[in-house]
Amino acid sequence: MLSRVVSGRRIVFLVFDGMKMLDVTGPAEVFAEADLAGAGYEISYVSPSGEPVTTSVGVRLPVDGTADGVAEADTVIVSGGDQLPREPIPRDLVAAIQVLQARTRRLVSICTGSFALAAAGVLSGRRATTHWRVADRLARAHPDVQVEADALFVEDKGVFTSAGVSAGMDLALALVEQDYGPDLARTVARNLVMFMQRPGGQSQFSAPLQVRRPRTPALREVVDLVSAQPALDHSARSLAARVGVSSRHLARLFASELDTTPARFVEQIRLDHAKALLDAGHGVAQTAKQAGFGSAETMRRVFVARLGASPSEYRSRMSTSVGWRS
Repeated sequence: MLSRVVSGRRIVFLVFDGMKMLDVTGPAEVFAEADLAGAGYEISYVSPSGEPVTTSVGVRLPVDGTADGVAEADTVIVSGGDQLPREPIPRDLVAAIQVLQARTRRLVSICTGSFALAAAGVLSGRRATTHWRVADRLARAHPDVQVEADALFVEDKGVFTSAGVSAGMDLALALVEQDYGPDLARTVARNLVMFMQRPGGQSQFSAPLQVRRPRTPALREVVDLVSAQPALDHSARSLAARVGVSSRHLARLFASELDTTPARFVEQIRLDHAKALLDAGHGVAQTAKQAGFGSAETMRRVFVARLGASPSEYRSRMSTSVGWRS
C-alpha cells in the first residue's frame, strides 16, 4: 500500500490513458506552489491498473500505484479526457473512483472528469459542472445530476467539479484557500499570475448558441428570423403575429421544444451576435445597435448579468492574448 500521510495533506490524482495533461499538471502546480509558500501537500498519482498512462499530448506519465493501494487521502482528483463524453467510461476507472471515494475527504473532477464521477454514481442528486461544450451532454446522459453549465467550479457535499481545463487551476487555488486561508492562496495566485477569483463564468468563452432545429414550422420560422435579423422588433407579440399564432401558443412551443421563453431566446441570440461583433473589433455602441439591444446601457446590463463582465471588459479579454506593453 502507498504510505499513509500523517503530517501533510495527500493529494491523489487518478489518471488514465488519454487524460488531459493540463488537467493534472495545472492543479498540481498550484499545490506545489502552495508548498513553496508554506503549505503541506504531498502529491501522488495512481491509475486503475497501476501502470503508467499516456496523456493527451503523448507524454508517458509514471504513477505510484493503484487506487486500491491508497489507504487514505485528503483530496482525490480525477482528470478529464476528450474521450469521456463520447465513449463508455471504462469499468476499471469507475471502480477506482468508487474505491477512492470511500477513502478521501474531498473528491474532485477536472473538466470532463465529471463524466467519470457521474458514471460512478458520485454526482447523483448533486450539483455539478463540466466544460461548457459538453454540459448539455452531461445533463442528458445523467438527468439525476443538476448541471450548472456556466459555473467555473461547483461544490456539493464534499464533491467538487470544475469547468474546462484551466478552470481546474481556479478550483485548486480555491482548495488551497480552504485549507490554508486567503493570504497563502493570494501568494500562490500572484506567483502563478492567476486571478484569486476569475471574473465571469464559462459563458464568456462559449461558442454561439447551437439551436436544435424545431419540429414545428411556425417555431422554425421564428428561430430563423431572430437568428438572421436580431436587430428587428422581436417582442413575443410581434413574433406570434408574424407566424399567425397567439403569444401564449408561441410561448408553449418555445418551452416544449427549446426549453426556454421567447424573450430569453431573443436575448441569447442578441448576446451571441454582440459577442461575435465585439470579437471582430466593432465598437460597443455600434454593436448594441446591430445586435438589437437598442442602447449600449441595455447591452451592458445583459453582459454583466449573463457573463459577469461589461462589453468593454469582454472585448479586452477576448481581443488578444498579448499581455505585455511594447
